[in-house]
Amino acid sequence: MNPKIEELKNILKKYGQEHLLNHYETLDESHKQELLNQIESINFELVNSLYHNTKKEHKQGKDKITPIEYLDKNKLYDDYQYYENIGKKAIKEGKLAAVTMAGGQGTRLGHNGPKGTYDIGLDSHKSLFELLCDNLKEEGKKYNVTIPWFIMTSRENNKATIAFFEKHKYFGYQKDKNLFFFIQGELPMVDTEGKILIGEDGLIKQASDGHGGIYESLVKSGMTQKMKQMGIEWVFIGGIDNCLVKMVDPVLMGLAIDKAVTVACKSVVKANAQEKVGVFCKRNGKPSVIEYSEITEEMAEARDEKGELLYGESHILCNLFRVDVIERMGDNPLPYHVAYKKATYLDKDGKLVVPDSPNAYKFEAFLFDAFGEVDDMAILRVKREEEFAPVKNSDSAGVDCPSTARELYKKFHHLD
Repeated sequence: MNPKIEELKNILKKYGQEHLLNHYETLDESHKQELLNQIESINFELVNSLYHNTKKEHKQGKDKITPIEYLDKNKLYDDYQYYENIGKKAIKEGKLAAVTMAGGQGTRLGHNGPKGTYDIGLDSHKSLFELLCDNLKEEGKKYNVTIPWFIMTSRENNKATIAFFEKHKYFGYQKDKNLFFFIQGELPMVDTEGKILIGEDGLIKQASDGHGGIYESLVKSGMTQKMKQMGIEWVFIGGIDNCLVKMVDPVLMGLAIDKAVTVACKSVVKANAQEKVGVFCKRNGKPSVIEYSEITEEMAEARDEKGELLYGESHILCNLFRVDVIERMGDNPLPYHVAYKKATYLDKDGKLVVPDSPNAYKFEAFLFDAFGEVDDMAILRVKREEEFAPVKNSDSAGVDCPSTARELYKKFHHLD
């Protein structure tokens, strides 16, 4: 008997997860090894604690929520050039890198493959990856630098993503010189009894740990170390699904440097008081994002003396961080949020169970939960039509879908 298996059996017994080896003998050698590696890497104490948290009643805290200050990019006037010049200097000195979170699949869009390989229907048939890359290269030319690009994939789509880039000659980038791939963290899914699920491949069923896992993934993969070796001080972090994302913005960077903050974020004003988006605020005096489900009707409708919504700055996942603050955030685990999902799995007899209603817990962290780690941040309001064209839903939804993103992209780039 493999001594490693005996050791793992004891660990599994301690946490009541012995079933994870039920189908071990039916796997081929490579899958056997992968399963053992998975079990070895699981933090069972964490999984246990997360499961028990699902049983607790979560009472709303007594947090003091207040509005946060912001600057409107289109109303900076004389200050615009001042901030822009500071940012331009830092970019020319090679102090900026871009990180794209691209761990998702295009399933909701009816696309078989990584979301970044999706074609939104432009005449050029460029993928989301290529549209973002075009923007990075264009900005790099302005400052006579190549903006290093770090792409976060997932275990599920890593191989397909790298193969896609390889097929397209990395869109002019050079792998491992100015283009880097790293894999997002995952956590096991558990059923309502706290048992970790086995997927149809006989391996542990895991789900990504949410965009809040970005900090830990950057640190654990050695990417922050690489950034520092390259002289990078600032990192823009955004998602793959916003085809108008402006990753290189000297005004945002200049604002962060001038205000001596370690985080600067972009916002767009809410479309209306009831729009279901998270908004920037101060929570107990620290920067935060409050979910729409936490906002009272009175807060949602509240306006200032100019008639502007007091809680109107939507978080659009366009954030600039100093490298050292990413490292600090990566060393401090964030709280996990629970989602109740449908998950297919193998039962104890090896039969595939396909549920027709939610049956499993998925745990994920949110990037903005780390904002409370800093004393202050800069918020720059930008125009939705210039910087925010997300592709989240299929066209049937009619909002934040390929057709709406395509129209915004064409209008912005005068392609009509």
